Amino acid sequence: MEAAKGRWVPESGSSSSKAQPTCCPNLKIFLAALSFAYFAKALSGSYMKSTITQLERRFDIPSYLIGIIDGSFEIGNLLVIAFVSYFGAKLHRPKIISTGCILMSLGTFLIAMPHFIIGRYQFETSVRPAMNTSSYCPSSTPEPLNTGSSPSVLPSVGCEKESSLSMWVYVLLGNVLRGIGETPVQPLGISYIDDYAHADNAALYIGCVQTIAIIGPVFGYLLGSLCAKIYVDVGFVDMETITITPSDARWVGAWWLGYLIAGVITLASAVPFWFLPRALPSPEDRRGDESPLEQASFLKDAPTIKHKYMPEELANFHDMAKEFLPTVKSLLGNPLYFTYLCVAIIQFNSLIGMVTYKPKYIEQHYGQSASKANFLMGIINIPAVALGMFLGGVIMKKFKFGIMAAAKFAFGTSLLGYFLSLFFFAMGCENAKVMGITVSYSGEDMLSYNESSLFANCNLACMCSGKDWDPVCGDDGITYVSPCLAGCTASNGSGKETVSVWNCKCIGAAEPGPQTGNLTAILGQCPHRSSCDGIFPYFLALSVITSFIISLGGTPGYMLLIRCIKPQLKSLALGLYTLATRTLAGIPAPIYFGAFIDTTCLKWGQKRCGGPGACRIYNTTAYRIVYLGLTLGLRTISFFPCILGFLLLRRHMQREQRQQALSNGGTETECLRKEENHSLQCEQLLRTLECNPNRETRL
Repeated sequence: MEAAKGRWVPESGSSSSKAQPTCCPNLKIFLAALSFAYFAKALSGSYMKSTITQLERRFDIPSYLIGIIDGSFEIGNLLVIAFVSYFGAKLHRPKIISTGCILMSLGTFLIAMPHFIIGRYQFETSVRPAMNTSSYCPSSTPEPLNTGSSPSVLPSVGCEKESSLSMWVYVLLGNVLRGIGETPVQPLGISYIDDYAHADNAALYIGCVQTIAIIGPVFGYLLGSLCAKIYVDVGFVDMETITITPSDARWVGAWWLGYLIAGVITLASAVPFWFLPRALPSPEDRRGDESPLEQASFLKDAPTIKHKYMPEELANFHDMAKEFLPTVKSLLGNPLYFTYLCVAIIQFNSLIGMVTYKPKYIEQHYGQSASKANFLMGIINIPAVALGMFLGGVIMKKFKFGIMAAAKFAFGTSLLGYFLSLFFFAMGCENAKVMGITVSYSGEDMLSYNESSLFANCNLACMCSGKDWDPVCGDDGITYVSPCLAGCTASNGSGKETVSVWNCKCIGAAEPGPQTGNLTAILGQCPHRSSCDGIFPYFLALSVITSFIISLGGTPGYMLLIRCIKPQLKSLALGLYTLATRTLAGIPAPIYFGAFIDTTCLKWGQKRCGGPGACRIYNTTAYRIVYLGLTLGLRTISFFPCILGFLLLRRHMQREQRQQALSNGGTETECLRKEENHSLQCEQLLRTLECNPNRETRL
């Protein structure tokens, strides 16, 4: 009984030993709950990325404004993350995470709300109700109000009402609320796992959570692909009247539907955290854990400090508030942590800008539909990232990486991925052939941003509007901005039943030889050339390879972050890391990426009430240079502070080795003294034996 009692109820830690059988299940439940929360927030975040072009077209706004909406999520984080990370670490972390998930779901529902209070979507077209639909070539100038507008132009009062509402503001506010709710999930969740997991398993557990977080975008982009195929007003309008297809630049999918689904999933993720304890008992085999020697070298006053932090039962808010600023100052005074932040900020600028506009890049550069672009992102690219993150954690555990090894591995994978990414510049496509924009009526290649270049002798008699975007593909393989500008006068059928337009005077005008002037065209933009379709698979393959290689260093790099600071500052360090990357990368990157992309637009759409809307066609070459140039240029800059980080790391390692050598030297001196004392005792014994031989005989 006493032996059993001593084993199960030791005097110094009875509660820990008693709770040992239930510690692992509770930790596993928390790990599963956190993984689900990561999945939910990643799903809604990636779905937001997948709806970029849908929102841009639905609200007729440019890319830089979409960047502001996308960056508003980080603004929500900025408002509260430092305080949540600091105070939350001393409070009930699971319940705070649960509250955050509820706020995330409310924000997601708010994003979808404009669909239910805004009018039906009226896409841009050159056909007007007052016009005979079988004639695309009016003999008089259209009304000034209707120029470049949709067929069902509202009265001026309704137009003013719609313009004053700016429904996209609700999307922005909902995204801000999502950002506030997401704040506690990462810093409190990761620090909770690291505090109560075995030191050897912490990296693997965090790698699993990060992997689930990457799987979330798979379903997010697949959900975006599904919703992009469904017309925005499905169930509210007669689909027989819709003359555009998902591949059209004016098509808007059911973007709101995915937000409702994501909101329900996020709300469900809040439930498990509410029933988890504030703290978990520490297993008996971890009570004596001390930090690795490499970690200890970064802690100025604690060479043997434990890397597990057990929160106090009672928290004094006055004392916590008083210590907040000095604690932040101490944390930022860690040179390695500060250098890590600089590298992360620059690399996140590159990553966030690239991911935000990658589906749009696939659409515009390779002529794919929004649905297909989202599908490819979800089914090919994201799983490669998830696999890389998971294998990174497995490799770190298998080879027992220290801090220096983890840093070298993360840097090496990033550098290799960077060199492979340079090949993207060679995978370009030529501009789509659009008459009056990229091709002149004389058949020469050109780039024009002016409306005047859309007109020629073949369409002057039609009195067309240069602001319309209602493309048709001519028999000559060239896209014309509208049937009117193609000089077409008749069509086969009307509305959705329209098969083709014919008697088009401008089609074939650029070709040598006699002009027929009566060629036909079909509705929609001409597809990209086969040469571009041949490059696209290589682009996808290289994208998968580079994503996998770069993500291999994600988990080792993340573990470097939480091992280079004091254990009681882990939550705050992760919070400031998230705050810095989202403030200086998550907010500005989508905005300036979008602003630079806007400069490559060749033809802007037209709002119902006048003014430019969303871009319809881009300068493909300029788009590629801007998009890839910004992405790889930022990554190039990030390697310079990496060199400084390695120098700091090496200096700390050398200092550690010197301290270890001194420690070993002291131990050897003590051993030599013991041996010397032992030798003296032996000599005295021998002398005694020599002086008393009878004693020796007795012995």
